[in-house]
Amino acid sequence: MVRKRLRVAACQMHAGEDVETNAGRAVQKLRDCATQGVHIAAFHEGMLYGYSCREAFWKNLDPRRLVRAEKRIIRACKRYGIGAVVGSAHLEGDTRFNSLLIVDRDGKVQGRYGKIHLADEKWCVPSQHLPIYRLCGVDCCFIICHDVRYPELVRLPAAAGAQVCFFCSCESPVTAEWKLAAYHAMPVSRATENSIYVVMTNAPADPSDLDRTGSSHGESKVIHPDGNTLVEAGVFTEDTLICNLDLKAADRGVALRSVQDDTCLRDWMRSGTALVGTVSKKPSGRKS
Repeated sequence: MVRKRLRVAACQMHAGEDVETNAGRAVQKLRDCATQGVHIAAFHEGMLYGYSCREAFWKNLDPRRLVRAEKRIIRACKRYGIGAVVGSAHLEGDTRFNSLLIVDRDGKVQGRYGKIHLADEKWCVPSQHLPIYRLCGVDCCFIICHDVRYPELVRLPAAAGAQVCFFCSCESPVTAEWKLAAYHAMPVSRATENSIYVVMTNAPADPSDLDRTGSSHGESKVIHPDGNTLVEAGVFTEDTLICNLDLKAADRGVALRSVQDDTCLRDWMRSGTALVGTVSKKPSGRKS
């Protein structure tokens, strides 16, 4: 049966370098969201490690800590019957990716999305995989932070079938005022230029240290396919934005026109959709 509505939560939370504490807070939030009937809860980029980019942190981190933290998330999804999109990192051999762990309501790991366009991260490499994963029966796509500046990362999955984009971010701090106008505009553009929902989860600002690594400027939001913001969090607050998505509104109309209209770019756009990995393909950071 085709799902008509999807209840999502954008969980705006502080996080630090204590992996175990972060995981515990995420599990508690999943439980709280489940009691409110949420189907999918999303967390910001690097939620499980506080988006630390310190060389010493990654040099000394036992990767098994992140593996154990992810297992806690997976168990919670299965126990509480809730899907999750969680900022994490993972290894493939000796190669590390800044990634999202994507888990369905039955605890099944649907896959990972690895950040494609890196910002200043020196501890990870760009992913080569642009996936669509089905969560709660809905085809979804994903971007992480700096990825939002590259519209094709949403346009191609939307043209290929995605109705919801989960945008998980830990953007520059609130003191980077010259970036804020673009930060406001880009997720709205990704929604309305593709006629899909965008569920954005960002880290809040830390009032005690505005430039702290792992803090941002908040303003997590859920954006309608027409470009209007349905709910939005504050700058400094921890918040849980819960919103019901009417999936009929996510008809992908504008995205589909890019591959259907008789224009000089139509064939080129169609060839681009072939790069999108489907739900059943290997959910790794790199193509096999």
